[in-house]
Amino acid sequence: MSQTHPFKPIFDKNSKILILGSFPSVVSRRFGFYYANPQNRFWRVLAGILNAPLPTSTDEKINFLLAHRIAIYDAAISCEIKGSSDAKMTAVEPANLEPIFSGARIAQVYANGGKAHEICEKYLKTQILNATGKEPVKLPSTSSANANFSFERLAQEWVIVGKTLKIQKIL
Repeated sequence: MSQTHPFKPIFDKNSKILILGSFPSVVSRRFGFYYANPQNRFWRVLAGILNAPLPTSTDEKINFLLAHRIAIYDAAISCEIKGSSDAKMTAVEPANLEPIFSGARIAQVYANGGKAHEICEKYLKTQILNATGKEPVKLPSTSSANANFSFERLAQEWVIVGKTLKIQKIL
């Protein structure tokens, strides 16, 4: 079933890093915001690595991202997908990242999982390189479907996001 991305990207002029997922899950589409499935570890991982309280409401999540200079969006603006499985994504149309790159000074792009990274490599790499001078970095998916990664192991891999933000704060 063909789906079109239902959310706008979250960013402002102070955003320094961009985290791209693949495409919103069924739960996220139903609740109207990124990583809305309570089983997804995205918000817990970010709060943990940034030593911040866990945001719960949509407004808290937006404020959390902007306060930490993080932009989020997804690599696909539309696709054919059954359920929420990235493995079932076909007919991918990549997102246009230009509004984010022109409205913020993004220094690094991170892909949340293999499918997001695959879309970045296939469709968005030139745009990302032109905007940041750096290739997108693949991080392990925060999805609960990524059972190979415990919360602790995810946090160890994702700590690079916090390090990038600290470096950007100095610059």
